[in-house]
Amino acid sequence: MPILVCGSLAFDTIMTFEGRFSEQILPSQLHILNVSFLVPSLRREYGGCAGNIAYGLRQLGADVIPLACLGSDGADYLERLKAMGVDVQHISTSGDDYTAQAMIMTDQDNNQITAFHPGAMMQAHHNPVPTREDIPLAIVSPDGRDAMLQHAQQLHAAGVPFVFDPGQGLPMFNGEELQGFVSLASWVAVNDYEARMLSDRTGLSLEAIAAQLRGLVVTLGEQGCEVWENGAKTVVAGVAAASVLDPTGCGDAFRAALLYGLEQGWTLQRCAELGNRMGAAKIASRGGQNYQLNEPV
Repeated sequence: MPILVCGSLAFDTIMTFEGRFSEQILPSQLHILNVSFLVPSLRREYGGCAGNIAYGLRQLGADVIPLACLGSDGADYLERLKAMGVDVQHISTSGDDYTAQAMIMTDQDNNQITAFHPGAMMQAHHNPVPTREDIPLAIVSPDGRDAMLQHAQQLHAAGVPFVFDPGQGLPMFNGEELQGFVSLASWVAVNDYEARMLSDRTGLSLEAIAAQLRGLVVTLGEQGCEVWENGAKTVVAGVAAASVLDPTGCGDAFRAALLYGLEQGWTLQRCAELGNRMGAAKIASRGGQNYQLNEPV
């Protein structure tokens, strides 16, 4: 059965800075910050959370339906998704906007500075959750603010369990709104920084947040992740990558594995183990949609 992925489709312009950001930025001069980074390497990739998660799910052999919006320049992206076997009937097009664009600069420590133009993503709320009986599971990932709020409400009203993945969109919401997402979702997936922000804004500990859910996952990069399930926290060890080339899309690869495992009825710990493997495979490849999972699931 197809998994519904609500989120962004974007083009990623990925640049590599061969030094360290920390060595170029003077903390005492942040009030007059004026910094330029030389980036010898530049690539344009297909990206966006919905696109990256859909790619990961297809790597695992799962059926997927993205709920997203492309701009007037998105025809190639649509054809790419079709070629991957993705159901594109719920991807809309905003002819007056560009497809969302992310400009991502990564230093040698895999720190990233990103500028993001939302473009057509800001029209995603005009694209409602489809009324279908064959969708067992969904995810609300970073998208336009109104789209995230409305899609969460629509999924809950339709009785479709979903993962809330606020990602880079988390700062758009206040504590009350974030608590609303938690109350509607079945699972929450965040990285360690987002987990701290979610806890700060809601005024709740991670344990208290997890108590409202079927599961909470906090990813820790190369250290693996924390899994909260049935009132207990389990640390799932990370998987060493063959090489570390590009962190862009690692979280989305993890979430694809999470969704795949949940749809299969796995425990959250087993989902996380596959997610760590997917993240390790992704970070060894440049771009969010170029890695291959060559091992059996």
